[in-house]
Amino acid sequence: MMILLNKFFWAIATALIVLLGIYFTWKLKGIQFNIPAMIQSFKHKKGDSKGISPVSSLMMVLAGRIGVGSIAGVALAIYIGGVGSIFWMWVIALIAASSTFIETVLGIKYKEHDEGNIYKGGPSYYMKNGLGLKKLGALYAIIVLIAYIGGFLGIQSNTIVKSFDSIVSVPTIVIATIICLFTAVVIFGGVSKIVNVTNKLVPTMTILYVGIALIIVLKNFSLFPTVLLSIFKEAFHLESFFSAFLPTMIVGIQRGIFSNEAGLGTGSLASSTTSDTDAVRNGFIQVVGIYITTLLICTSTAFVILTSNYNTINFHDINGIEITQYAFTYHLGNLGNYIVFGSIILFSFSTILTGYYYGESCLKYFFHNLHPRLLFLLKMSAILVIFLGCFLSPTILWNLVDIFVAFLAIINMPILYFLLQDVIDICNDYRKRL
Repeated sequence: MMILLNKFFWAIATALIVLLGIYFTWKLKGIQFNIPAMIQSFKHKKGDSKGISPVSSLMMVLAGRIGVGSIAGVALAIYIGGVGSIFWMWVIALIAASSTFIETVLGIKYKEHDEGNIYKGGPSYYMKNGLGLKKLGALYAIIVLIAYIGGFLGIQSNTIVKSFDSIVSVPTIVIATIICLFTAVVIFGGVSKIVNVTNKLVPTMTILYVGIALIIVLKNFSLFPTVLLSIFKEAFHLESFFSAFLPTMIVGIQRGIFSNEAGLGTGSLASSTTSDTDAVRNGFIQVVGIYITTLLICTSTAFVILTSNYNTINFHDINGIEITQYAFTYHLGNLGNYIVFGSIILFSFSTILTGYYYGESCLKYFFHNLHPRLLFLLKMSAILVIFLGCFLSPTILWNLVDIFVAFLAIINMPILYFLLQDVIDICNDYRKRL
């Protein structure tokens, strides 16, 4: 039943993200392909040194995106949808980047003050302040709380446990306790502590992971043309439309969305924290985040897997990480196992931090001044989910979170459509200032 619901809601979400993404690209004149503007956005210095910078907010968003979806999720896409699913991950990244731009611009425009120089914003806020849909904003916030605090954090801890199994035999309760302790240290330090940690973790883990993947690709460069050809060829099994082409496309799009979160609106929960009020500049910066996640991190994972003989191995009740670990080990021996192990810890932990912040931001939507006891309860609930996630079946966790993620897209995408004119007006003002 859960699988059928998953497919039904994702069919709706996929249609909305693809069709509206194409429409947004047309109306905004392909703004997500304006590379010079993206580069220029990073050169600008923010005016308010006391708040969170656009780059810092990007690091926090990337911490949420570059997680299980970029390593285990890619492997799962290949395993379920075939090699051609990677092509559709690329396509959805390019198309849905327009939605990310819109989400970021609206998040900046309609954000509200939190404590000190930190802001709070995101879909719930532009639903309420942009369209007066306070109840719909509340529904979105509740779904985020359920999906991220109630499930997504558990996926991250579950993946860490899975990666431990291939390295050393450690009781799950010990791993769960350690993860919870490290998480508690950071999230009880507040938003600024989360930002400081993600600022250090994200650049380090990205450079290391992509660098090692590049070495593997260069080492197997003779296979590169064949792999690339198979990705494009298997993406278009038109002769078997319902049994091959459609499932491959849907799986690729679904995993692409899950990894880069374009169209879900969750990225704007973090990007709205910035003290910079230039919405367009922040929009360009967050589009870069989409490309880093899918075109760089996810593609690195895909090429490492596809240049191995992963398809000769039988996997059962998979999380996805088993395939990636096997591929790295295939290329680098036992060292590969440790590399994936280290990457999973960094990626998953950073995602836990941002996932928790998404929940905190949505809880604050319901209260002008959030009582410390309620915030404490949220943090303890998050830690409990992280702990329990270490013991649950990964299949159950993936299916549950997938359904809620689809809900977020179904709610968010039409709102972007109705507020599109706001974004067009802001972009026109931006061009006049150039």
